[in-house]
Amino acid sequence: MSWPARLGALAVPLALLALIATGCGDTVIDDVKAEDAIKSNLERSLREKIAVVDCPAGEEVEAGKTFTCVVKFSDGRQEIATLKIRNKDADVSLVGLKPNN
Repeated sequence: MSWPARLGALAVPLALLALIATGCGDTVIDDVKAEDAIKSNLERSLREKIAVVDCPAGEEVEAGKTFTCVVKFSDGRQEIATLKIRNKDADVSLVGLKPNN
């Protein structure tokens, strides 16, 4: 996929509904739901098979904060997905995808 088309695919916010998990008084991103949503979104937009997505556990919900997840494609390459928390409801947008060097 060309780089402009790839950027266009990333511009669409992820439909990450109910990504909030609570525990010990903290509000955090549900990493398992985030991983599933990223995998589904990238497979659909890039038309490539994703083997696994690995996001960190315990990311606190803070509007404007970014965090990264490792995306492993079925062909063996890895890329880093950068996600931005848009609001206190844990709506998240995929704002970048780059090779993991």
